[in-house]
Amino acid sequence: MPQAKKRARSYDPVKTRAAVLAQFGNVREAVQGLTPEQLALPTRLGEWTVRDLVAHIGMAVTAVHRALDQPEPAAADAVLLDWPFRTAANSSAISDFTRRLADGHPDLDAYLADADGSLRALLAAHPGTRLLATSAGAMSLDDYLVTRTVELVVHTDDLNAALAGPEVPFDRQALAACTRLLADALAVKAPGGSTEVRVPPYAVVQCVEGPRHTRGTPPNVVETDPLTWIRLATGRLEWQEALADAKVSASGERADIGALLPLMS
Repeated sequence: MPQAKKRARSYDPVKTRAAVLAQFGNVREAVQGLTPEQLALPTRLGEWTVRDLVAHIGMAVTAVHRALDQPEPAAADAVLLDWPFRTAANSSAISDFTRRLADGHPDLDAYLADADGSLRALLAAHPGTRLLATSAGAMSLDDYLVTRTVELVVHTDDLNAALAGPEVPFDRQALAACTRLLADALAVKAPGGSTEVRVPPYAVVQCVEGPRHTRGTPPNVVETDPLTWIRLATGRLEWQEALADAKVSASGERADIGALLPLMS
């Protein structure tokens, strides 16, 4: 597991809270109009149906509730950039919990509405410095909410891929936070300065060992759009497929970062 020695960039806690609520609201609005047939559709997440996926999106939000219900840790022992590398270890338990949630909440509209209302109340009652015991370790509420933007954006994209109807929109701030956290995770996994990865308009990071670029045009450049980057970073899209479809450009002998992906799955 990579050690997150790199100091995480700063995220505006007010904007992050607004982004989580806005993206969850986008999902809620979309789910209200889904038919039983649509809820039964398959997704790209193994055996999960759309119903399972929606239940999991609710679970990603109520993870804040469950963490706040626990005693506050004495001290932080994790940083934000630890989180992307610690999600896979819990995948089996998360899948089981998701299926139980889907079975136990036949009225998904009511489930998501309750999650939204209680989240708003909790965020109003707790400061961002409040420490939470999370699957990645003890971190602040402010940092944990940044991870919720990743969960919400990634699974909104999964939902869009499963449904043939109008796409669920992405809140700009949620998309930005998700993109930046996953770009910074790449820089942690492959520290260095020989390759520049650009995900306009949200992120630029230096990574990969080798001669460090100091001025002018970098000799090794990877560039793509936010959703393509998120799909690559989370295993929804293969590197070679993205190259073949011209969804990513890579120039320079150190620009092939396919072996470093995905970052989380």
